[in-house]
Amino acid sequence: MSEPASLRRLDAVVRGRVQGVGYRFFVMRAAMELGLGGWVANLPDGAVRCVAEGDLAALEVLAERLKIGPAAASVEAVLTGWPPATGEFSTFSLRSGWHAGD
Repeated sequence: MSEPASLRRLDAVVRGRVQGVGYRFFVMRAAMELGLGGWVANLPDGAVRCVAEGDLAALEVLAERLKIGPAAASVEAVLTGWPPATGEFSTFSLRSGWHAGD
């Protein structure tokens, strides 16, 4: 099954002070506002990973918001990749990572 040409995928890893500051919830709200599907999770090394699919313009807005984060966050770097979309997401979710808290 092929996906519409307009469906794109963003795979981003965000480094800095992004765990324990509400960053995942910030990303989830932004992605939902933009109508994107995917997920966000904490990584064991203290980073946060976000995988989102949808319209390219919306993904670009999300990528910019990832650089800012919530007020308590301190984003040092956002590493972005643009792999092929899979069409596997119908909603955006918060995945529990290795870290128990946000």
